[in-house]
Amino acid sequence: MADEVLSQSEIDKLLSALSDGTVSAEEVKAEDEQKKIKVYDFKRPDKFSKDQIRTLQMLHESFARMLNTYLSTHLRTMVSVEVASVEQQTYQEFVQSLLNPSVISILAVPPLKGNIIMEVNTEIAFAFIDRVFGGEGRASIKPRVLTEIEETVMKRLINTAMGELKDAWKTVCEFDPRLEATESNPQFTQIVPPSDMVVIVTIQMKIGDVEGMMNICIPYLVLEPIMSKLTTTFWVASSVSKDEANPEQIALLQKKIERTRVPMIVELGRLEISIQEFLNLGFGDVLQLDTKVKDDLPVLVGKRPKFMCRPGTAGKRMAVQVTRILNSEGDEDTDE
Repeated sequence: MADEVLSQSEIDKLLSALSDGTVSAEEVKAEDEQKKIKVYDFKRPDKFSKDQIRTLQMLHESFARMLNTYLSTHLRTMVSVEVASVEQQTYQEFVQSLLNPSVISILAVPPLKGNIIMEVNTEIAFAFIDRVFGGEGRASIKPRVLTEIEETVMKRLINTAMGELKDAWKTVCEFDPRLEATESNPQFTQIVPPSDMVVIVTIQMKIGDVEGMMNICIPYLVLEPIMSKLTTTFWVASSVSKDEANPEQIALLQKKIERTRVPMIVELGRLEISIQEFLNLGFGDVLQLDTKVKDDLPVLVGKRPKFMCRPGTAGKRMAVQVTRILNSEGDEDTDE
């Protein structure tokens, strides 16, 4: 092997063979050049460059992070989602590598042509279902086909994963994934001819103590219209442009902030009493506050004083009139 290290005795034998003429330097050089030759199978040509594979890995690493956040929040347990590998192979090899039964979802990704497959290992599927139903997140003892109720629960995970996949891909291509069908037998999921090349994104998942895989199969037919965008340069440039300030996004964010509800409290006064006095309080007792009848009262927004006001009535309801505006330190800013 090229990576093996020769021992001192082997080095001495090689040097003696060269000096005796048993082995020539030209033979050693020719052998080294022969080892550098890479075997290429013309029946299975590589359709994706290393740069495109690297871009796909970065896209799905972003997908894995978002899915990790969702599962950790939703299941309230330790979750780990990481991209294990991104490689290209024939569709037949991918189907043969899947277990039977599996949780296989066939997705349409318009406006892109064709379908992609999202496959989840049964151990991860049963751990997710058990956790959703209030269990500890343990896998089934024996792999089996999901029941109708379990399929409905798994569709919730698939729908969320489709949304996270859409967000991860939007810097390169915007598509709207839809769940078209679900299968348990890999032999019934023929979305492309067996000899077609596909990209397999293998994602390592861990829910509690249960480990398993999620595989995303993307045929070359689906990615062919956007192959020119699957470069690290385009991906980085798109990510930077998305992060730049957009007036429409700023206006939308401002509207959302304006509709946000915050608590506003008018503080009538404060006092301090001992625990003994608190325990001796009874019906009819009077507590004397530290404010006078004519004093302005502080208005707390959240937990910070923002205004000073005077109490009164408006119709049949109690009300206050703002008299001063306070700055961030609680000091007087302007008068009204």
